[in-house]
Amino acid sequence: MGRLFGTDGVRGLANADLTPELALTVAVAAAHTLAEQDHSHPPVAIVGRDPRASGEMLEAAVVAGLASAGATVVRVGVLPTPAVAYLVAETKADLGVMLSASHNPMPDNGIKLFAPGGHKLPDDVELAIEAAVAAGGAGWRRPTGAAIGRVHDLLDGADHYVRHLVDSAPHRLDGLKVVVDCANGAASGVAPEAYRQAGAEVIAIHAEPDGLNINDDCGSTHLESLRAAVREHGAALGVAHDGDADRCLAIDATGAEVDGDQLMAILAVAMREAGALTADTLVATVMSNLGLRLAMAREGIRLVETKVGDRYVLEELRASALALGGEQSGHLVLPAYATTGDGVLTALHVMARMAATGRSLADLAGVMTKLPQVLINVRVGDRTVAASVPEVLAVAEAAEAELGEKGRVLLRPSGTEPLVRVMVEAGSEDAARAVAERLADAVRAASPAT
Repeated sequence: MGRLFGTDGVRGLANADLTPELALTVAVAAAHTLAEQDHSHPPVAIVGRDPRASGEMLEAAVVAGLASAGATVVRVGVLPTPAVAYLVAETKADLGVMLSASHNPMPDNGIKLFAPGGHKLPDDVELAIEAAVAAGGAGWRRPTGAAIGRVHDLLDGADHYVRHLVDSAPHRLDGLKVVVDCANGAASGVAPEAYRQAGAEVIAIHAEPDGLNINDDCGSTHLESLRAAVREHGAALGVAHDGDADRCLAIDATGAEVDGDQLMAILAVAMREAGALTADTLVATVMSNLGLRLAMAREGIRLVETKVGDRYVLEELRASALALGGEQSGHLVLPAYATTGDGVLTALHVMARMAATGRSLADLAGVMTKLPQVLINVRVGDRTVAASVPEVLAVAEAAEAELGEKGRVLLRPSGTEPLVRVMVEAGSEDAARAVAERLADAVRAASPAT
């Protein structure tokens, strides 16, 4: 068996790659690995899903697997991923399971697991679960009779989560008009309700999930309809969520996109002014725009960079007890209120900043200027060699010297494909593209694709 867990759980085409049999086995393995360490009570597992049709099938398999391992299963229904993480922590459950493929198309699905406290699994626990799955259940305890797990429904989980979100907002949103694109996903109920309870006037679009329309030309990967709605309604901003609402992007009143880097910059400055930005430090990945680093340096905020992936941002936040981090994709983490990225929480805090200052989103986002960024995916024979041979490194060093402090070069082998990602930022689009093409040619020459 190959690596089961990707960067964000187990994901694949539902009923083909991700079958009910696999979902059941992963659930049993997770229960035995995570939830049986404390034998003072039957382990408790929270199970949620996004609205895609295959979630119903996979939920049944996961619930059966958990109950067969003796776990008490609490179904919370259709809720965002961060809501499931919150409820795991709030109820002191031993395990959380979220069925979602995030921004992926409807036919895909995934299994995201949360440890006690609502935290994502560390690598060693994922490896232990993979080993248990590979063993096929050998040696697993199979309870019988009264020891078999029971299944319950938590009917007010959404209410608890919305109350938590609204209570976290540092300022009321009265007077703000917002359009929210719910991606026909897991936030279709809770996001508009949270924004309304916080005081905003809300226009919700793509908030009628039918199991088949999640992420279909809507949400954070398709901003066109949100941009049009913001202009049509004269809204102060638009907020776009993905299928499981662990991220958000925004559209300002002029129709311009405000990405995760800009949202981080807005919140970092706001939190520093409020004395809430621990050590005046922001955590981002190496893929964040150089403009973010330049802006934070100007604002006296230290920027710590991690590898690509929200799990690495989370690890740094926890290890250093920091207060804000995220990714350019709009996956932001505020550890004071959430154990994982939360798009609804992010949007609430950005809107609270707008309401508190009376400034527009475009004005607030102007704290940073995005440098033109060119990304070329170069198909190669050996992705590791292609990114590290002396000839390629020499071209990269020359490019960095040419760009100086106002530009950046990043070579990153793909974790799953025979690709090297060449990313260049510069003062102009033409300059960035010229350097990127030159570097891409060097990578191709170093390890031609077969």
